[in-house]
Amino acid sequence: MELQAGREAVVRVGVATLWASPEAVRTVDRPALAPRTDIAAWIAGMDADQQVGDCVLSQLLLGERVLVTELRPGGWAHVVAVEQPAKLDPRGYPGWLPAGQLTPATALPDTDPLVVDATVTALHATPDGPVRLPGVVLGTRLATAGPVVDGWRPVHAPGHDAPLWIPDRHTAAVPDAAPTAAEALAVARRLLDVVYVWGGVSTYGIDCSGLVHLAWRRFGVRLPRDADDQATATTPLPPGSERPGDLYFFARPGRGIHHIGIVTADPRPGDDRRMLHACYRQRRVLEERLPADRTATLVGAHRV
Repeated sequence: MELQAGREAVVRVGVATLWASPEAVRTVDRPALAPRTDIAAWIAGMDADQQVGDCVLSQLLLGERVLVTELRPGGWAHVVAVEQPAKLDPRGYPGWLPAGQLTPATALPDTDPLVVDATVTALHATPDGPVRLPGVVLGTRLATAGPVVDGWRPVHAPGHDAPLWIPDRHTAAVPDAAPTAAEALAVARRLLDVVYVWGGVSTYGIDCSGLVHLAWRRFGVRLPRDADDQATATTPLPPGSERPGDLYFFARPGRGIHHIGIVTADPRPGDDRRMLHACYRQRRVLEERLPADRTATLVGAHRV
């Protein structure tokens, strides 16, 4: 089967980067454009300014569904990422992907679905055998292909006819219920010190709204991709009633929401608040007491 405009496809690489346009990519982006992506090398090869370039819109994980809307000569596909709600398009987040990172969608059994719970793992040809699909990250959803064998679990992988194998300890069952705030916060805390990358939604590099999206995605909760959309999709709280695992939103006067963080402590008298966030200024995920300029732009706390 080949990709077709108007049909769904799925991501066949560990992490695919969604671009503003084919013309926006840079020489430094080559590791993220390959049919077998190397996101770690891509991020390591960029300087601090390149890591926040607006050519990147978002990222998609292995098996994530897209609607293909256009195929362009030269190997590019315009898609809508249907699992990342966005105001930009009612169907999902729009952007461009290398067509070689996609494969036509086929029906896979979704009995006993799994989610990757390791920060980074790989899929192997056989139990403890050669790596066939590297760079599979936290929050990736997989379909079981059979029973565990010697600590290895077979899974279906897009673009591979035969099952691939993942260490069973790197997976978890997808829960039936939404996570508690503490559970989502615990996942986000595992990304402390991960580098800030504009548009990032992976454990290699991430931005503020990507951190929130990924923390809840680990539990099967589909939050929007961008901070302003996340504010719309969550419940506002009375001032001072926020608790760890809730969300802080920030906006400058007269402007839209531009930043989000996850509450990590009950508020205290004197505006003493703490949050975990992917910080553009310090270019990493960190936990901190809100400095004065953050407090001045805090516009609300919400609950998922």
